[in-house]
Amino acid sequence: MPAPQPFPDGSVPLLHVANLTKLYGRDELAIERVMFSVQAGEILGIIGPNGAGKTTVLEAIAGLLPVNSGEVFWRGEPLKIADRRNSLFYLPDGVHPYRDQTAWQVLSFVARVFRRSDAEVRATIEALGLQPVLGKRVHELSKGYARRLILSLGLLAPHELLLMDEPFDGFDLRQIREIIGVLRGQTAYGRTLILCIHQLADAERICDRFILLSAGRVRGIGGLADLRAQTGLATGSLEDIFLALT
Repeated sequence: MPAPQPFPDGSVPLLHVANLTKLYGRDELAIERVMFSVQAGEILGIIGPNGAGKTTVLEAIAGLLPVNSGEVFWRGEPLKIADRRNSLFYLPDGVHPYRDQTAWQVLSFVARVFRRSDAEVRATIEALGLQPVLGKRVHELSKGYARRLILSLGLLAPHELLLMDEPFDGFDLRQIREIIGVLRGQTAYGRTLILCIHQLADAERICDRFILLSAGRVRGIGGLADLRAQTGLATGSLEDIFLALT
């Protein structure tokens, strides 16, 4: 199994994914030999259309989905499935936990589990603008506020690496810009983020590097400048580059 290689600055990847392959049944390929590394403190985007395999990659990394082959490394050492919940925190798309509880009850419960202080909870509520809906039950929340509540769980979690599936779903342009600022702020605290995003313009605004995924296969890896050089599109957008490589 390919071991992680150091980054150009000599640092060992925080997380390395080696040749993850997942088949459904005998011949339905979800992802094939997906391999990439993540550097501590960066925001890495897994980019691709719906059905590209983005969620499958996150679920495989988190240990929620068994794979046919492949391995995950943490700081150069194999990361067993049983240990992944201690190293990374996964925020899935479209999940509404504790539907009959209020947003405040959910936040309070998560804060107790992760031993967060009242000040940290208040800061999270303020950062994500949850004040107007603290008394509402989860099933009563709009799509945007439900997404903010899910994101708050990630902010309260103590894990060094956050995996987020479609973090901007349900937000308008102005709100996306606001959430980008919140997520960017997490890297200032030493956090690393892997985001699955299907809107390429949003990905281009927040991610340091990109994994371009199509039909379950990695088609390109790198920052925008790297991908422009690879495709010869000197001023190409991420959309231009994706189309060129897929």
